[in-house]
Amino acid sequence: MTTFTELDREGPNPIDRHVGLRIRMRRKELGISQERLAESIGLTFQQVQKYERATNRVSASKLWEMAKALHTSVAYFYEGLDPSSVGAPPSEPVQDFLMSGEGLELAQLFPRIAQPRVRRKILDLIRAMAEEPETVRA
Repeated sequence: MTTFTELDREGPNPIDRHVGLRIRMRRKELGISQERLAESIGLTFQQVQKYERATNRVSASKLWEMAKALHTSVAYFYEGLDPSSVGAPPSEPVQDFLMSGEGLELAQLFPRIAQPRVRRKILDLIRAMAEEPETVRA
């Protein structure tokens, strides 16, 4: 079994990654910049970046302040965290996807497409593009 100590050597703790992702998702959902969030809780935007990327851990007091600034509860940052996966390696591809600007925007917009047929066609297009060998661009 992998321990947190071993995971820390391999990269950010999976819980810290999850909390950072939830901070970013909520901030983006509200249309708040890193600068504005940082200012509201007395930090620099670089520190908010570090929290979102799980480079630095968020203290309990800062998480409380962030929840207040982002109009949510502290529990929000832990939603979706599977207790049985604590200690297991994080789901890197999904978290990495959601940490990218395009991935987060796609995840927010895709459910707003009302027609199931259109959603399937978009998914088919993405699958086809992902399977295509990358062409060299001149």
